[in-house]
Amino acid sequence: MKVEFVEKKFTEVKAGALILVLTKEDVAPEKGSRNQSSKLTSLFREDKAQVEAAIKGSEFNGDKDQRLTIYSVGKHRVVFLVGVGEKSQLTSEKIRRAAAAGIKSAQSSKVISVVLSALDSSVEQVSDYETVHSLLEGAILGAYKFDKYLTQNKKSSKIDSFIVAIEDVQSAIGKKAAKDAHLLCEAVYLARDLSNAPANEIYPEALANVAVKMAKRYHVRARILDEKQIKKLKMGGLLAVNSGSAKPPRFITLEYKGNSKSRNWYAIVGKGITFDSGGISLKPAAGMGEMKMDMSGAAVVIGTIQALASLKIPVNVVGIAPSTENLPGGSAYKPGDIVTTMSGITIEVDNTDAEGRIILSDGLYYAQRYRPKAIIDLATLTGACVVALGQHATGMFGTGEDVMAQLKEAGEKTYERVWQLPIYEEYEKQIKSDVADVKNVGGKWAGAITAALFLKKFVGDYPWVHLDIAGTAMLEDATDYAPKGGSGVGVRLLTQFFKQVAS
Repeated sequence: MKVEFVEKKFTEVKAGALILVLTKEDVAPEKGSRNQSSKLTSLFREDKAQVEAAIKGSEFNGDKDQRLTIYSVGKHRVVFLVGVGEKSQLTSEKIRRAAAAGIKSAQSSKVISVVLSALDSSVEQVSDYETVHSLLEGAILGAYKFDKYLTQNKKSSKIDSFIVAIEDVQSAIGKKAAKDAHLLCEAVYLARDLSNAPANEIYPEALANVAVKMAKRYHVRARILDEKQIKKLKMGGLLAVNSGSAKPPRFITLEYKGNSKSRNWYAIVGKGITFDSGGISLKPAAGMGEMKMDMSGAAVVIGTIQALASLKIPVNVVGIAPSTENLPGGSAYKPGDIVTTMSGITIEVDNTDAEGRIILSDGLYYAQRYRPKAIIDLATLTGACVVALGQHATGMFGTGEDVMAQLKEAGEKTYERVWQLPIYEEYEKQIKSDVADVKNVGGKWAGAITAALFLKKFVGDYPWVHLDIAGTAMLEDATDYAPKGGSGVGVRLLTQFFKQVAS
């Protein structure tokens, strides 16, 4: 994929398609113009009459979500105009969505190269860097398709060249923004590819191999624990969930040391269930295939470490991902079993389909070895969170108030928004067991909260945040720049969070 920025007029750059993100002010007639020409049409010169006629005929005025397609204009086979509304209301997210809308139109037009532009980068609330970054973020993420296994009837072309051309943005700023956007989107692509891949391709050993390959490329230290080493560390939670699978578990750690002058570490822990049948507490057959994405938390951990390393963010972060399948079988763990975790805390298994929290118990306890400034875990943990928040917000729980405030800020900036839910002690009685230290389910009420309270028992006194991404990581419907299926949510959120920490 080619991604670049050029300090030029968009009319000077040849590409299959031109995508113009326009405010209402860009399209409105300029003051003093005798023939009612706008800032937009005056830039086309020899094609001015054609563009003016198309705008007039369609009544395009730059309103938010308004679109117009014009064919054969100058150096471009097709031009897509996308409105974002009034200039005073412009945001990075509106630019991202507009670029994504344009790219979807470009894909259906069978072009393989696009040039993107915004007419006016001098907007107080959106910097030049953010304008370029947002154009590319929306376009590249909007262009994503998991079509690895399609051999026939691919409906649209693969766009492999993205150029941002804005004349009044300094080249150094534009090029830095373009490079950063490209690296970030590559990391999101990795997380999406891992989540969308079938379970016969991505299983614990295969997931670990991807992590090792990424680590070698970006000079990250990887350590993969096999079943023998997992047993030696007495990770009873991971071993119990794995007991019904023919494929052995893996425990993945990725150490990114971006600040050699600091001894401070942050830990991110991701749930890596590469397929979840529910185990003995078997799920219904309808929709079970989606459970190949139950390792989305682990995918985000791997993708985030890649993003931090490729962008060279000056922080120290360890990524941890316990990984297994959850399958029924003669040796599978059963409701009523009592499991002893690495921490020594015992779990009464009430439902084998509440397995993610069981493997995370070992991952969260292991994270304490780094004496981290904070522990953040991500997991497609509960259907209850999807019921509460749908697919537009991630559930957030925790004890680290400062960390949660920073994550909320990062979520607003990236539009991977989080919403805090309570973990009042009154809910704890729902996971009280008569025969063990804790029970793995708390009944039908407040399921996302009781799951979070279960995890809280394994983080010690460290500031901790749990992100339940069940609704946002596995999308039933595509959003503006995320596809149906694995969204990669969390990579952009955590990368922005660590940028804020570093600054």
